[in-house]
Amino acid sequence: MHPRMIATGALATLLALAGCRSEGDIVIEQGVGITALRSTCPAVGVPIYTGDITTFTPADARTLDAMDVTAYITNVRSTCDENGGQVFTSATFDVVASREDTAGARTVELPYFSTVVRGNDNVVAKRVGTVQVSFADGQARAQASGNAEAWVDRAEATLPADIRERITRKRRAGEADAAIDPLTEPDVRAAVAKATFELLIGFQLTEEQLAYNATR
Repeated sequence: MHPRMIATGALATLLALAGCRSEGDIVIEQGVGITALRSTCPAVGVPIYTGDITTFTPADARTLDAMDVTAYITNVRSTCDENGGQVFTSATFDVVASREDTAGARTVELPYFSTVVRGNDNVVAKRVGTVQVSFADGQARAQASGNAEAWVDRAEATLPADIRERITRKRRAGEADAAIDPLTEPDVRAAVAKATFELLIGFQLTEEQLAYNATR
């Protein structure tokens, strides 16, 4: 499974962020028409195709009548402490599951992963855990919670001073680079990507499960 299958890249996330400005953020509102906000905290999200899981009985079946348990990740929440040399992010999420056969009490273990990704595609850390979802006798739907953590070196998540200056420098009409978005320049994009981290959470799927999610 490729853990970097996300709907939007880190740079797109950078450009889309809004609100909650704090000291040390990069805010660009003049000169080239850019509005961007950046912090050292990693963005937290669920990679596409990994936010839900379906199991079958028998395991190699893929028909509706063979479906056993389906579950999805929702309500992802995170907090971040970026005051020290190590930026710490804690995330929690809910897993909502349903089953076809409601006879008897049953506990289902669903594996999930959390990865710290740098620069869009470089996995620097990965952890695999398990969420236990317990169904009471006759119960078709149940819910459980999971958590994930990330530690990121603050220096590595901070843009170099020269790159920061190029992004934030005010530009006047008539200047040679007045109409150039600095975030489109290759070296600036590379520096932003290198300093950008993400905490990604999803179900630890088999190749067959991932293919099922991608093609259903």
